Amino acid sequence: MNPVRVSILTFGCRANQYESDVMRTVLSPRYALVSEGADVVLVNGCTVTRLAERKARQAVRRSRRANPGAVVVLVGCIAQAVRERLTRFDEADLIAGNAWKSRIDDVVTEALAGTRGRLPEAAPIGLDTERSAGPSGRIRAFLRVQDGCSQACAYCRPTQVRGPSRSKSIRAAVEEAVELVDAGFPEIVLTGINLAQYAPPDGQLRDLLKEILGTAGPRRLRLASINPAGLTDDLLDTFRDDRRLCRHFHVPLQSGADEVLGEMRRGYTTSTYRERIERIVASLPDATFGTDLIVGFPGETEAAFQATCNLVTQVGFSNLHVFRFSPRPGTAAAELPNPVPEAIKRQRADRLVEIWKPVRAGLLDSRIATTQDVLVEECIDGKWQGYTADYIFVSFSSDRVLNIGEERCVRILGTHEDRLEGEDRDRDHTG
Repeated sequence: MNPVRVSILTFGCRANQYESDVMRTVLSPRYALVSEGADVVLVNGCTVTRLAERKARQAVRRSRRANPGAVVVLVGCIAQAVRERLTRFDEADLIAGNAWKSRIDDVVTEALAGTRGRLPEAAPIGLDTERSAGPSGRIRAFLRVQDGCSQACAYCRPTQVRGPSRSKSIRAAVEEAVELVDAGFPEIVLTGINLAQYAPPDGQLRDLLKEILGTAGPRRLRLASINPAGLTDDLLDTFRDDRRLCRHFHVPLQSGADEVLGEMRRGYTTSTYRERIERIVASLPDATFGTDLIVGFPGETEAAFQATCNLVTQVGFSNLHVFRFSPRPGTAAAELPNPVPEAIKRQRADRLVEIWKPVRAGLLDSRIATTQDVLVEECIDGKWQGYTADYIFVSFSSDRVLNIGEERCVRILGTHEDRLEGEDRDRDHTG
């Protein structure tokens, strides 16, 4: 008898990607995990924006056309939003909220038994029990050490659907990191909904970093995203003391105007944000920065938008994620006056990216004639590709046959669009 075929479609943040890896780890001993031709389609959806929800709906419709007899199960944040009547998703056969992710084998069993509609609310299981075997065919594995958030920004849907902040113990996180390194992943990315609120019973974030480096020994250890409050002097000292800690900091800004940050309830000002960035640069001069920005928040004036543009130029971000404000029912921001027209949102998002492009180009140009350590991820059309420790994409040539996951020292010769181009420093120039 052929095993039941299950596919998993993932949308949203790195925490969602990690949770899909956990679901694959749980399901793989019992079911055939496939990309098409599935009997059960699990949709791990995101509800941060209307666009995120739309992408999930479109994926379900495509899946139904490709697998007419498949059972479609909605799990995760978007499913939790449906349960709490914050949104609708009529395209799914079965709805299972966030707590069911850790019981995904039970969810599949219910789906196969003919259960339809909404599963009852499930009690959450502690983060220490979850384990991910990592993503198939990749060299970078996510390790979720924190979930939920206790900050409640005015626009934030994840706070509604993931609950208050909770943390995985250092002991459990280190054990999982050891398993990931033993499975062949040279880079581990620590992720969470709000890493700045990581507060396990057995230490703090700097202790976690030290324990993973000392016990698991990954070649690289990276933070996915961290709010300004988490960038403490102790944490920066830990980064300075070990080069295996990747010196790229994704620090969400959201707006460069204090009046907008106040309405967002972000808990910091632009001067505080700049001070944290300057502190990192003083301690780690070679650090790079990424950020998230929301344009078109209610009441955002042209002057407020221009302040955001100015701050993007001042900081010199290497990576920029720009989102148009999307009012989410049930959040405080959805009730704010002075909405920004959609056409203005689109225009501002485009303008912000155009302002950032020369900033990014200048950063790439500064790497020309340097050598960079690149973790090899793949080879396409005869060119090897991977990322530097400070998260800059590199394409390079080599006379050698390289191994995926090895680190090579690359001489940077130039740039092309959003990447560096170079050659393996150890290539053979004779002949």
